Amino acid sequence: MAGTVRASTVFIALLRRDVRVAQRELPYFLLRTVMQPIMFIVVFGYLLPKMGFVQGSYSAALVPGILALSLALAAVQSVTLPMVQDFGWSREIEDRLLAPIPIPLIAAEKIVMGVLQGVIAAVVVLPVARAIMGPIPGLTLAHAGALVLVTVVGASTFSALGLLIGSVIRPEQIGLMFSIIIAPMIFFGCAYYPWRGLDVVPAVQYAVLINPLVYVAEGMRGALTPALPHMSLAVVTGAQLVIMTVFCTLGLRSFMRRAVG
Repeated sequence: MAGTVRASTVFIALLRRDVRVAQRELPYFLLRTVMQPIMFIVVFGYLLPKMGFVQGSYSAALVPGILALSLALAAVQSVTLPMVQDFGWSREIEDRLLAPIPIPLIAAEKIVMGVLQGVIAAVVVLPVARAIMGPIPGLTLAHAGALVLVTVVGASTFSALGLLIGSVIRPEQIGLMFSIIIAPMIFFGCAYYPWRGLDVVPAVQYAVLINPLVYVAEGMRGALTPALPHMSLAVVTGAQLVIMTVFCTLGLRSFMRRAVG
């Protein structure tokens, strides 16, 4: 009689399978997730300073925000898009649900995979930004611990958001995700400007605090350009953990309801 397969073994097997698939699709993944951030780097971080429309010091505020944006887009899309397909008419999710593993661990594996891809996107964009923009005032890697914490927790937050969106949205509604969720998140997420810069518009400054991208962008600024104005890293970390917990809870509930429904 065959022995019982441990849940951890199945979890790792599922993760290894997804990693292999991601390796094969790595060029497409990078193209999908970093093309937009790199275009913003070229336009706002290189061309406009060259033309004198913005100050060269703007790059110090822009680069951390672009890293946050790259991380967020990669984490959300890498979870949401496959899930929309899995829960589509073909019900490909059934293959995973038949695995000898609790359903919540299937959802957790998707979040872990999203975290990995979010971190990869941020790691790729940083040297590209430095190469395109040249020297960036105040940029330092001295606070590596804070940078890793912000990156991992931020990627976890947006992977959990991807789980929630992917288990709620229908394939025919995928366009709505970008128009009513992703686009406002990008432009009001302090990716292209620091949160402290909104001191001149207090109503907007406090309204954007519901946006999880704000805390990732400000955390990146606190870790990479600590000499410049930024939100407290303690506040950033606390807010990220709260938002991540909320998204994980809601995402898991939605995933369970969709999986067994």
